[in-house]
Amino acid sequence: MKQRNMVSLLSLLCSTFLLFSAASMHGVEAMKEFKVGDDFGWQEPGSNNTSVYSQWAGKNRFHVGDSLSFEYKNDSVLLVEKWGYYHCNTSNAIIAFNNGKSSMKLDRPGPFYFISGTFDHCRNGQRLLVEVMGLHQSPHSPPSTIAAPPETLLGPGPLPSSSAAQSLFSDVTFYSVFVAHIFMLFGICCCY
Repeated sequence: MKQRNMVSLLSLLCSTFLLFSAASMHGVEAMKEFKVGDDFGWQEPGSNNTSVYSQWAGKNRFHVGDSLSFEYKNDSVLLVEKWGYYHCNTSNAIIAFNNGKSSMKLDRPGPFYFISGTFDHCRNGQRLLVEVMGLHQSPHSPPSTIAAPPETLLGPGPLPSSSAAQSLFSDVTFYSVFVAHIFMLFGICCCY
């Protein structure tokens, strides 16, 4: 009888471990780091290449958890609101970097607006708008069918939002199942 109880306990522990492992990795790919501008880096573009950063952003897909790496010399990177982006306004930067190699984690879905801290550089095209999607999905996950509403060009920027609500459901589901397994394990231990 005691050996059967140990087998049941061991079986429950193994299933709890497998559930924990599967739930923590289910549907999520590795996060990526993108070097802004690839080999061009973060610098003022030439007069015939002012769309270099919009082209670079257009060929990449950004997800919550990814990060952007800016490499530059004698310049800076500012995270700004939408209005600051379109008007090259450096006075209300949310975050400012000026150390030559800066990294910014994309911690929420939605737009991120970056400009050079040098007004003329920004006016000449050294600005970047990235649209961040939700978490990375595994290749087996169905695509989302919800489209984002169109954005007006010169309206006020949206308030920053948190990605915490987005992952709340999956966290609650995982932890609910995990706690249920713990209570089952406790019940088996106490009954024998």
